Amino acid sequence: MGTLSVNQNKLQKRLRRQAGEAIADFNMIEDGDKVMVCLSGGKDSYTMLDVLLYLQKVAPIKFDLVAVNMDQKQPGFPEHVLPAYLGSIGVEYHIVEKDTYSVVKEKIPEGKTTCSLCSRLRRGTLYTFADEIGATKMALGHHRDDILETFFLNMFHGGTLKAMPPKLRADDGRNVVIRPLAYCSEADIEAYAKLKEFPIIPCNLCGSQENLQRKVVKEMLQEWERKTPGRTEIMFRALQNVVPSQLADRNLFDFKSLKIDDSATPRFLDVMNL
Repeated sequence: MGTLSVNQNKLQKRLRRQAGEAIADFNMIEDGDKVMVCLSGGKDSYTMLDVLLYLQKVAPIKFDLVAVNMDQKQPGFPEHVLPAYLGSIGVEYHIVEKDTYSVVKEKIPEGKTTCSLCSRLRRGTLYTFADEIGATKMALGHHRDDILETFFLNMFHGGTLKAMPPKLRADDGRNVVIRPLAYCSEADIEAYAKLKEFPIIPCNLCGSQENLQRKVVKEMLQEWERKTPGRTEIMFRALQNVVPSQLADRNLFDFKSLKIDDSATPRFLDVMNL
């Protein structure tokens, strides 16, 4: 890649700055950490690795990076692409082979959504491998749009107000998951992936899956952003500014104990004595 244009340079700096801010805000990476960077071969994980390699050079702390890809034995999966790329940039890596493809095809009826089971199987395998290699953090490539989409999916279909947090400890306490791209937009990541000419590997396990609810939510958010530019950023900021007393979760706020404060200053003044 040659010299960057002004806009390209701004794009690169913006992604690096936003990732650095997210890492600092949530204390994602600490001195001495071994970070397992989970690579799918998609634009998000390539961008995450690229940004983390830069931050590793300039950060005031020392941490190690090891790239890990899970070969799920999908027919036609180009096994050579990631090893060739990672070898060319000198990054330590592992390829974990696990035939989850056959399990998904066996368990999920034709035409049904496969993403949920596929992701659970992949996540479990990667959690175990992170433990085996002594990784203290697992980095996933989810970005701001992914987090918002998950929020609306949970609200519309699960009846819960939750998303994907930038930092998460696994239920068994053995793994800490981080999402360094939590502040980054998908549009910026897509533009950066094209700029860097990453060797993208498409996910062809499930085909296009046109009826995925995530796709519906994504289109809804994109339409909102087209009509009101900046709305996506505002909605994401809302996830960081939760006011429990203005919601209705009785476990989060003690509504039952609310009563008049007899010691509060009276609202009305005695105008006759002014």
